[in-house]
Amino acid sequence: MAEFLVQLFTPFFFFLLPLLFFFFFTLQKKHKKVEALSSTTATTLPKAYPLIGSYLAFKANTNRRIQWLSDAVIASPNATFTFYRLPGQTSVVTANPATVQHILKTHFSNYQKGANFVTTLSDFLGAGIFNANGQNWKFQRQVASHEFNTRSLRKFVEQVVDAELNHRLIPILNESQSQSKTIDFQDILQRFTFDNICKIAFGFDPEYLTPSLKASNFAKAFEEANIISTKRFREPLPIVWKIKRKLNIGSEKRLRIAVSEVQEFARKIVREKKKELEEKASLDSVDMLSRFLSSGHSDEDFVMDIVISFILAGKDTTSAALTWFFWLLSKNPRVEKEIIKEIREKSEGVTVYEEVKDMVYTHAALSESMRLYPPVPMDGKEAMNNDVLPDGTIVKKGMSVTYHVYAMGRMESIWGSDWAQFRPERWLESVVESGSRKWSFVGKDSFTYPVFQAGPRICLGKEMAFLQMKRVVASVLNHFRVLPLVADPEFISYLTSQMKGCFFQCRLCHLVEVSKWDYAIFWQVVGLKSGGYALKWGDGYCQDRKDGRRNEPDAEGEAKKRYVLQKLHEVCGLTCDSYEAAQALGASQAYGNSSNGCVVGDNSEAKLFPQ
Repeated sequence: MAEFLVQLFTPFFFFLLPLLFFFFFTLQKKHKKVEALSSTTATTLPKAYPLIGSYLAFKANTNRRIQWLSDAVIASPNATFTFYRLPGQTSVVTANPATVQHILKTHFSNYQKGANFVTTLSDFLGAGIFNANGQNWKFQRQVASHEFNTRSLRKFVEQVVDAELNHRLIPILNESQSQSKTIDFQDILQRFTFDNICKIAFGFDPEYLTPSLKASNFAKAFEEANIISTKRFREPLPIVWKIKRKLNIGSEKRLRIAVSEVQEFARKIVREKKKELEEKASLDSVDMLSRFLSSGHSDEDFVMDIVISFILAGKDTTSAALTWFFWLLSKNPRVEKEIIKEIREKSEGVTVYEEVKDMVYTHAALSESMRLYPPVPMDGKEAMNNDVLPDGTIVKKGMSVTYHVYAMGRMESIWGSDWAQFRPERWLESVVESGSRKWSFVGKDSFTYPVFQAGPRICLGKEMAFLQMKRVVASVLNHFRVLPLVADPEFISYLTSQMKGCFFQCRLCHLVEVSKWDYAIFWQVVGLKSGGYALKWGDGYCQDRKDGRRNEPDAEGEAKKRYVLQKLHEVCGLTCDSYEAAQALGASQAYGNSSNGCVVGDNSEAKLFPQ
C-alpha cells in the first residue's frame, strides 16, 4: 500500500510544488480583487493567470457559480466566451441560440458527453441513457421513445399522479392549513415527485409523502449520490476525487455507500420482476421496468442503469420547476388570479387530464417560470474534433462547450427589455374562436429556450411533465394560496436547481369568496434578509359599492382605516420583532403562527378574515 501511495503522489507532488509557490504569492495579491468580483452583480469575464488559469475567480464564486457565469456570458459580445480553469481545462460557455443549435443539432455527432463527464457520473448512473454516447445511447433512446409513446404508459402516469394528489398531497396540505402549520413546500414537492417517479419507473411505492414525512433510505441514498457526483465536477483537479475514491475516504466513501444502497435496491426489484416474468407469460404491471423486461431487455445492468437515469430525470426536475413556479406566483398575484380564473372555468374543476390540456394560460405561466428558473440551468458537451462555432470561436478537440440555459432566459436580446418580469403573456397571442376571444400558446424554438434540451437528445418526457405540473397546479390552486415566509430565496444547483435549505417555508390559506366585501385593509408581517420583520399593509375596495357611489375612500372607510392601523401600530409599531406581535392582533385563533391577515368592512363592524 505504501509503495502504491509513493508511486501515486510523487509525480503529483512535482507538478504541484511550483503551482503552490505561485499560488501563495498570487493569492495574497489578488484575494481582495477576486472577493470584490464575486460580490458584485456586474461580473467581468474571468481573468486567467499563468499556471492557475481562472481558478481564483472560479473558487471565489463557487457558491454562485450559475449566476457568475450567467453574468459573464451575457456581458460577452457574442454571448460566448472561453475561460481556463486550470492548464488543460479550457471551456467555452455560450448563451447564443445559433451556437446552441450548432452543438445540439447541426454538429450533434461532434459534441458528445465526453470522457470526463461519463467518468464523473459513471459510479452513479453507470451506462444509463444520460451518461451514454454513440450506439449505446441510440439504442436506449429508441427503446425509451417507443415506451413513452404508448397510450397505456400515459394512462398509467395519469393514474399514478392522480392517486398521489388525491390521497397524499391534498390531504397533507389540508391538514397543514387547518392547523395553521408552516411547511417546507419544496420538501413536500420533492417527496411527491419521488413517489411518482418510483411508481412510474419501478412499480414501487416508497411512501415518501406521508403525513409523518418519514425518512426513506432509498431517497436519502439517491440524493446523497446525486449531490456528491455533482460536486466532482467542481473539483479543479479531478485527480483529487479519484485519489479519494481509490483510498475510499471522505465524500467518495459516502458516495460508494450511497450508490451501493441505490443499486442494491434497484437490483432487488429487477430480480423480483424477472422472476415474476419467468413464472408468467407477461407482467401485470405497466411501469417502465416491467415494459423493458417484457420487451426482451433482460440484461440486469442495462435495465437498472436506464431506470435509475429516468428516476434522476423525473425526481428533481419537476419538483424544481413547481417550487419556483409557486414562489413566483406568490410574488405576482395578477398571474395567480388569471390561473385561478382558468381553473374555475373548467366544468369539472380540472380533475381530468383532458381539461388540463386546455389550460393555456397555466402552460404559459409554467414556461415563463422555467425561463427564469430552469430545472437544469446548464448543460455541456465535449468536442470530439476541432471545430469553429458560428460566431468564430475556435474549439479544440477535448474542450468542453457549455450552453447556459439560465443565462439565456435573462437576455434582453432574446426576451426584450422586460426580461426580468414574470409575464406569461409573452408566450400567448389573442385569437378569436366561435365569436369569443381566447388565448393561444405560442412556443419558442428549442435552441432559444433549451429548457428541455434540443436536437436528437430533446427530453422524451416533456409533454408528460407539463401535464403533471398543470395537474398539480390546478389541484393546489383550486384549494389554497401558497404564502412564502422568506422574500428572496437563494438559487443553487446540483444536477438540477433548488432553493437553498428551507427557503420555501410557507403557509397555506384556503381561497375565500369575497362577494360581500366592500372595503378591506390587508396587512402582512414580512421576514427580512437581516433577520427581523417588517409590517406592510394596503387598502382598497373589493367590488363596486352597493349604494352606487364611486369607489373612493369616504368617511366610513377612512374611519375603519384609522382604527385598523391604530391597532396594528399599537402592537407592532413600524416594525415587528416576532410573529407573536402579529398574533396579538386577535387573529391567533384564525392563524396560529401566521403572518397575514385581512380586515374587512362590509357596512358592519370590522372583522379579521383569512387572506
